[in-house]
Amino acid sequence: MGKSAGDTLLFMQRLWDLTHAMNVRSRRMSRDLGVTGPQRIVIRMIGLTPGCSATALAKSLAMHPSTLTGILSRLERDDMIARTIDGDDRRRSLFDLTAKGKRIDRSQKGTAEGAIRRALSRADDRIVEATRDLVDLMITELERAD
Repeated sequence: MGKSAGDTLLFMQRLWDLTHAMNVRSRRMSRDLGVTGPQRIVIRMIGLTPGCSATALAKSLAMHPSTLTGILSRLERDDMIARTIDGDDRRRSLFDLTAKGKRIDRSQKGTAEGAIRRALSRADDRIVEATRDLVDLMITELERAD
């Protein structure tokens, strides 16, 4: 089913509006919590899976390893995560939250996650699932080589 150029452009504008809103919230989180949105997502994932490796984090977040490396370095520098060497494979690092990281992990006020959770709670489950499917389709098309 084809969409008109106008429909496509209006939809793209709403996506850019969403991206802008996420960036604004991320900057506010940086100011108020000391972490950006992507940094908080990494903190949340380490909080959910303590002792995880960078490879496991990158895979679960569908994040490029070089992007994740920068985030992990900043979080470690700012004493939010601790890196230990895996006893079974000395080439691999494992990550845990520090006390500071645990405080940020627990924090909900002012986070993008909190805002998205509130929006999702107000939406019908079918809409959420359809939206997730549509976003997946768009990502696939955007990543496809033309």
